[in-house]
Amino acid sequence: MINYNVDGDGIATITWNMPDHSMNVLNEKSITAFADAMQKALKDDKVKGVILASGKESFIAGADLNMLLNAPSDPAILMQQFSELQRLFRAFETGGKPWVAAINGTALGGGLEICLACHYRIAAENPKAKIGQPEVKLGLLPGGGGTQRIPRLIGVMAAAPILLEGKELSPADAKNLGLVHEVVPADKLLARAKEWLMTPSKEAPIKPTWGKTANAVDARAVQPWDRPGYKVPGFPGGQVWGPVGVQTFIGGNAMILAKNFAGYPAPKAIMACVYEGLQLPMDTALKVETRYFVSLLLDPVAKSMIRTLFFGLQDANKLARRPKGVPKQEYKKIGVLGAGFMGAGIANVSARAGLQVVLIDRDQAAADKGKAHVQADVEKDAGRGRLTKEKAAEILGRITATPDYAALKGCDLVIEAVFENREVKADVTKKAEAVLAPEAVFASNTSTLPITGLAEASPRPENFIGLHFFSPVEKMPLVEIIMGKKTSQQTQARALDFVQKIRKTPIVVNDSRGFFTSRVVGDYISEGIRMLKEGIPAAMIENAARLAGMPVGPLALNDEVAIDLSWKIIEQTKKDMGDKYRPSGTEEVVKSMVDQGRYGRKAGKGFYDYPAEGKGKSLWPELAKMFPPKPELAFGEGEVKNAAVEEIERRLLYVQAVDTARCLEEGVLTNPQDGDVGSIMGFGFSPRTGGAISLIDQVGVAEFVRRCDAMAKKYGPQFEVPKLLRDMAAKGESFYGAKDKAKAA
Repeated sequence: MINYNVDGDGIATITWNMPDHSMNVLNEKSITAFADAMQKALKDDKVKGVILASGKESFIAGADLNMLLNAPSDPAILMQQFSELQRLFRAFETGGKPWVAAINGTALGGGLEICLACHYRIAAENPKAKIGQPEVKLGLLPGGGGTQRIPRLIGVMAAAPILLEGKELSPADAKNLGLVHEVVPADKLLARAKEWLMTPSKEAPIKPTWGKTANAVDARAVQPWDRPGYKVPGFPGGQVWGPVGVQTFIGGNAMILAKNFAGYPAPKAIMACVYEGLQLPMDTALKVETRYFVSLLLDPVAKSMIRTLFFGLQDANKLARRPKGVPKQEYKKIGVLGAGFMGAGIANVSARAGLQVVLIDRDQAAADKGKAHVQADVEKDAGRGRLTKEKAAEILGRITATPDYAALKGCDLVIEAVFENREVKADVTKKAEAVLAPEAVFASNTSTLPITGLAEASPRPENFIGLHFFSPVEKMPLVEIIMGKKTSQQTQARALDFVQKIRKTPIVVNDSRGFFTSRVVGDYISEGIRMLKEGIPAAMIENAARLAGMPVGPLALNDEVAIDLSWKIIEQTKKDMGDKYRPSGTEEVVKSMVDQGRYGRKAGKGFYDYPAEGKGKSLWPELAKMFPPKPELAFGEGEVKNAAVEEIERRLLYVQAVDTARCLEEGVLTNPQDGDVGSIMGFGFSPRTGGAISLIDQVGVAEFVRRCDAMAKKYGPQFEVPKLLRDMAAKGESFYGAKDKAKAA
């Protein structure tokens, strides 16, 4: 696990190589083994210096998140555990012998923090390597000294994107910032590390400030912050509380509020931790960091985010839902029917993944327009240095734009992305099926129409499946795979292989109207419109949504997906369901907006006005006349208004969560994890909750049922909970409780 070796020159090499892990991680076993090796090196008088290295392709990926997910709930125990980790890193940092980190690959989280405790850092030239502190993305802060060492090395302003946004750096960028000292060819990494240790320091010995020795030590073994007279970079005189410091932290907190409208606890804790810690000696500052870290770890936000955004996302990307025994599909050529915004986006990501793409539309001009969309996107990336001109031309060269369906011959997969109309979809399906091989997969990019019904236009319903992409395709990470009643397991497996090929995250759901994501997004938009009808001011609805953690308000989202599309879906649903159709209470508003030509962003006007010059957007003033606000909400202040905002937040989140639970009960979703991953990655459900199902667990199933019952009486049947939740509440169950306990055991 941890190999220890001392050569004839007195250089010790400690090599991390955990045999039971694909990547090295910090956990109880590895930390204990490292501590033993560290003590050997510090106590052995023959050892002149230490190289910290890795026996794997990566360096250290960070803390074992299973360990964090199942951490004890006693704050005293956690304080002791993580204080010991801080003392461990501090022990070799102040041990009087120089340490050099030989960073051969990715070093994230605790993996970077152990490097920062080393006195010199050399990274290998590795284009795949990532260096950074991603903890904030999981609701945490760096707990191994990252919030204290990084600002002390490079200053607060340079440290902010790394700590507050989880920005990951290449080795070259890390060197430019000052996080690593050198970048060398990979085959020279260990030799250069030893060379640095064997080269005598040009500085005279230094008496460090850590106060553990009366003697001066090798200058190479003393960190900048342990040297007499050290000042924090970027602050005149090193005074964090001086004018520059005040301006920096006031501005920083304002930026956090602007970017962190939903009030995630981690960024605020990081900023406070940095501000407080930089005014203290390092050992005391590390205690401050540990207190903040433990407080975040005990918050249900962090555990929910870890469970969904690490383990859930990892399972999805590794195709955990893929049927066993089906050979992996290697894709070479696919077809896309419809060269509009969605079809062009699908063609774009597929061509970037190395696939030949046939992009078909009604005529050559329409097909060319779709290819032009791809061309504009790759040229933009080339202009920003993300692609070479040659690579951009290669991607574009993989796309054939044509109205000729015969060009689909030889396609392994065809994806239909035409208008949300059953007849139009049936027409293009039949044209494509006429030239496809019997084994080819046909997929529909529909967002609401049941796949089983669409498959009736295909002679091979077992090869027909739904692939629901999200707009814009180039940016949105999720693909919802929809199984029709006759879709085969082999087709499911092959669809998953395609989604993985284009580097998207898949979830698998069963067929129903709206499936999972569109159905729940519809709940969110509908609740916003119902609130508008009730007299809740539009601005209040939109801002409360963002405070709840949603990326955009329900009215803005309806503008993005197109209000006229919402009306078409309503009409198609009425037609398909007949007497079974139940009004949502939004039809009148949607119809009124469509009648006035307010189709959404694409038309330049919807619930918002979109200036032609593209300078921001503003809520349509006429909304206040169409839906007069309640005076107590429009003009009220204090507790009344705060309570109203909290109630709006709850309504917008709970209406999504309760229908996600219905999807589980109805078998549309087959497991809670897909509901959580799909809700966050598909439509931005408040990430701090861990997803729509995790929210129910955070609240407590019984309490969630109680609150929904009260809201159902007050606001309507959209809050009526399914029997699944009532049964769980009666039994005291939760969705993840048993699973988490099993992991802990």
